[in-house]
Amino acid sequence: MELKPEQLAAQLGSGTLAPAYLIAGAEPLRVLEAADAVRAAARAQGITEREVFDSEGSREPDWDAMAASFGSPGLFSSRRLLELRLPTGKPGKIGGELICRFCADPPADVVLLVTAGEWTRKHAGKWSAAIEGIGKIAIAWPIKPHELPGWVEQRLRSRGVRADADAVQRLVERIDGNLLAAAQEIDKLALLADGGSLDLARMESLVADAARYDVFRLIDAAMNGQPLQVSRMLAGLRAEGEAVPALLGMVVIELQRTAALSRIKARGGNLSAEFKAQRVWDSKQPMYQRALQRHPPARWDAFVSRIGAVDRMAKGREPGDPWLMLERVLLAVADPAAVRLLVHVDA
Repeated sequence: MELKPEQLAAQLGSGTLAPAYLIAGAEPLRVLEAADAVRAAARAQGITEREVFDSEGSREPDWDAMAASFGSPGLFSSRRLLELRLPTGKPGKIGGELICRFCADPPADVVLLVTAGEWTRKHAGKWSAAIEGIGKIAIAWPIKPHELPGWVEQRLRSRGVRADADAVQRLVERIDGNLLAAAQEIDKLALLADGGSLDLARMESLVADAARYDVFRLIDAAMNGQPLQVSRMLAGLRAEGEAVPALLGMVVIELQRTAALSRIKARGGNLSAEFKAQRVWDSKQPMYQRALQRHPPARWDAFVSRIGAVDRMAKGREPGDPWLMLERVLLAVADPAAVRLLVHVDA
């Protein structure tokens, strides 16, 4: 049965560790804390030896070394924790077969912990089903906006902080969906609240505004297909007095890069090699992959062209509202249905 990371962490306090665990999802805080809970439970049960097998970019883990570790006794303790880290959530054929063999006959002295940064239903396969057959699976699905107040309230309670509904809602608004920022604020509140219940006024006086509107998050929202976030962040940037030309440099770079990637993908080129050549971090690659699925190459070129028009508007060389046109371009990047807002953009 698939668990939430928080449910898995709560279960680890009692009983012997299962032979294998899979913790995956795009919420790094929840994946990290659930994995930390497994590590803590392992230490509590006398497991002090740990090996880590990591995947970086196109380089796969050393599967031969991992297979050897499955079969060799520990050096310092009777049981060991072996960690396999898969940022993309895909072990490949060799890795998947190795995991299945492990699960078919798990060594008594090994606990396997697999963590993954990317996860959808399509990631699941025989290897994950094999883990579920002998162990536990916890998936950190993105927390939906209507679920965030409940998550914040539960975390506040877990840190010994009481807050009324208005105070919780204000904290939700401040952290703007950033769970790492929420965790930091809640830890700070646990120190400052002095055991008292927090109302709206006290919450406002204690928390900092973590909902930062900057161009990097703006671009990420557009590339990740989040049109509502795009509009909200642009409104925030404009209210803070930012100037359009100050934003365009990074926007142009990202759109040009994605247009180039789109052309490479269209002709069957090696995207992994291009990511490496352009020094795109592993954690950012899924964002580009999602964006590339939404638009053909001609449209990415059209986006670059329209951003040029935004620059001319901002400099008074072309009539129009640069803020409005910038929003329309980025909304079109985020949502193909918004392409109609732009004039002369190829469908």
